[in-house]
Amino acid sequence: MMYENELKALKKAGRFRERKLFDESLEDLASNDYLGLSRNKKQFKKAVKLVKEFDTLTSKASMLVNGYHPIHQLFEETLAKQNGFEEGLVVGSGYLANMALIEALVRKGDMLFMDEEYHASGVMAAGLLGDRVVRFKHNDVHDLAQKLEQYPAKRQIIAVEGVYSMAGDLCAKEIFMLAEAHKAMMIVDEAHSAGILGLKLLGIFEFYGIKINERHIKMGTLGKAYGSYGAYILASSEIISFLVNRAKPIIYSTAPSVFDTALAYMNVKHIRKHTEKYRKKIVARQLLARKETGRIVQSLIVPFELKENQETLWMQRGLTEQGYLVGAIRQPTVAKPIIRVILNVGVHIKKIRHLLVLINHNRAE
Repeated sequence: MMYENELKALKKAGRFRERKLFDESLEDLASNDYLGLSRNKKQFKKAVKLVKEFDTLTSKASMLVNGYHPIHQLFEETLAKQNGFEEGLVVGSGYLANMALIEALVRKGDMLFMDEEYHASGVMAAGLLGDRVVRFKHNDVHDLAQKLEQYPAKRQIIAVEGVYSMAGDLCAKEIFMLAEAHKAMMIVDEAHSAGILGLKLLGIFEFYGIKINERHIKMGTLGKAYGSYGAYILASSEIISFLVNRAKPIIYSTAPSVFDTALAYMNVKHIRKHTEKYRKKIVARQLLARKETGRIVQSLIVPFELKENQETLWMQRGLTEQGYLVGAIRQPTVAKPIIRVILNVGVHIKKIRHLLVLINHNRAE
């Protein structure tokens, strides 16, 4: 066998992965379906109805040939206006969005400053840039400040996440302030903060009260709080135009799914209409997590660090038997294994309390 030894090594280390079909009756506290919209059939039917208004139902080509659909445009304009950006661009996935931004925007003479815990898609894209990339310590404003001084450039571009997906911590506000002081561009991955943070649930920019300017770029996914699939980029008209002309994942990919974009559009409208309801549920779960864990929780991600991979897998199996599905995250995604709990708004708060009690009890043994 060509990869038999490598697979054996992964199994021995407790790092082996496989696709599974989980029982749908399990309480979902593992996925990034933060607002529970994956089960909202009413929204699904609205999206179907919207797509049926058009003769063309699928993407059929790249956006620059004739795959660009009126629903794509509708979604882009709606999201850009809602978030205070000039223009939007819908993309096939968050992975492609990060690849597009980093590979295209960091030109000769520029420098990219990337948080060391930035998403793997950004890290992969940065690998194409050679010595134009500087990694700074996670959320460390002082380290970033030193490196901005140490590496002057035609354009300095900082890449951070609004909420970091494993630890659930927020990007420090001081990093936004530092970027502004240096007139640096910012790529802010809001995959885990859009739909969660802020009075209007718009994400980290709103949460911190940051006024959008031409150096800000916001990207995020549609497969998390927005309950669909795909991604988006929001920026100035100039940057969006540049990406359309230079970003390979946009130029050479079939346009994003028309239906998935329609579903995201309907869900964005739904969230805006029911913002207060969702915000109350989010806050209630954050307060519960703080009470049960003693930690300040500002997102909907609660990680529990464990000593060994096998222990993490054992706890995941035990919680599944109790009716709860949680994430067992291991290397290389994290340095040390964690049980990752998502405080899903679609799961009753009493169930979440029971789960947190079970985890605390098992960790104490």
